[in-house]
Amino acid sequence: MNNSILNDKKHIHFIGIGGSGMYPLAQILHAKGYHLTGSDNNETDTLQAIRDMGIEVKPLGQRAENIEGADLIVHTAAIMADNPELIAAKASGVPVLERSELLGIVSSWYQDAVCISGTHGKTTTTAMLTQIVYTAGIDLSAYIGGKLPLIHGSGCAGSSEVFVCESCEFVDTFLKLYPDTAVVLNIDADHLDYFGTVENIIKSFHKFCGMASKSVIYNGDDANTLKAVEGVEGKEMISFGCNEGNMWRAVEIEHLPGAMTAYTVLKKGERLGRITLQVPGEHNVLNSLAAVAAADGLGIPFETIAKGLAEFRGAGRRFEIRGVVNGVTIADDYAHHPTELTATLKAAKEMPYKRVWAVFQPFTFSRTVQHLQEFADALSIADIAVLTDIMGSREKNTYGIFTRNLAEIMDNAVYFPQDEQAEYTDERKYQNFEDVCSYVAEHVQEGDLVLTMGCGDINKVARMLLERLGKEG
Repeated sequence: MNNSILNDKKHIHFIGIGGSGMYPLAQILHAKGYHLTGSDNNETDTLQAIRDMGIEVKPLGQRAENIEGADLIVHTAAIMADNPELIAAKASGVPVLERSELLGIVSSWYQDAVCISGTHGKTTTTAMLTQIVYTAGIDLSAYIGGKLPLIHGSGCAGSSEVFVCESCEFVDTFLKLYPDTAVVLNIDADHLDYFGTVENIIKSFHKFCGMASKSVIYNGDDANTLKAVEGVEGKEMISFGCNEGNMWRAVEIEHLPGAMTAYTVLKKGERLGRITLQVPGEHNVLNSLAAVAAADGLGIPFETIAKGLAEFRGAGRRFEIRGVVNGVTIADDYAHHPTELTATLKAAKEMPYKRVWAVFQPFTFSRTVQHLQEFADALSIADIAVLTDIMGSREKNTYGIFTRNLAEIMDNAVYFPQDEQAEYTDERKYQNFEDVCSYVAEHVQEGDLVLTMGCGDINKVARMLLERLGKEG
């Protein structure tokens, strides 16, 4: 990749600017003074936030004329090859970059790029570290897959050499980055439509670790992560976890009222002090411990680290409480893999709610097929699971998989039969969301927790539920 490609560019156009990976890049490049325009198919809160920054968003829909005037065009990996805007971009003679290529260029600008990877927990850990670094008074840059209220979005561009960057393994995009510190939270079976096997995923993480110029911070409790760091040389190797033998350890873990968690940090056996988290679950103990180790590597004192974590209230769509209406708590979570669903639902069940509802939107046909039983097992933790139609995203349903296949192997599932031969349209999806919302609103009780879950647009159901319950109250 030619890292100087941005040097003479003035007008950058984003195809799919409202995506979770595009929004922080838009924030960073806008702050750096580039003129941006963008397009998207779906109206979202993020799209409005982009307009509020002064960035022109073209009318909804993607058209060839949207790229006019741009001297660099960026698109996401989810954009289909037959997208008219992408076709026009490639025919225009103007340089075209996939989002991860542009992120790689941005990461090369910094001397302390902390790149946070892992199958689960990337967004939360990146947001935690961003909060800590900000609290320390360092004018950092950040790229986060979810919104962090502290930075008014999911990306920021500062004047220091510190760049905190969420680093996704999907189609090996993280191998385009320039990490100074590589963080590996965990490695699980995911994106098997691309990787094929867990062994191939481990190989990619091994390459990622080998790219770090300074250090690798890794989960010493995770067997796949330990395989990935085998043979990585020439960097400082820093392990974290709960088990003995890790350089950084979390001990004396305590679950407190109000979804809080506390633990004591040991570094090489020395007690540094107590951490208190405002986010639930033991998975967040490990996420925060990785952030502690990374912040220590940036020279931030433990007292400041503890303060930053104590003030962290979660990233957007990570057990995000959206509201309480008539005694019903509505929360939204990005969990879309069985391991993530399990961690989030177990944490929810430990809280003092009467019942826990999981309103789940399966994402991609391939993932649903590959993990069908694991999804059923995870969602069975909830008292009631309400399932939407599968959001195919970048895929066609060549697998013949439908929501009923998941519901039929569960005892606690509710779903709404669909015409499996009909085309999946926005109108059909909206009706499905309406059916889901109506069912929950009619059956939910005071004291219940309703969690909308998935990485698609299921968060719209959380908003619909709040409005419906508010009107009925």
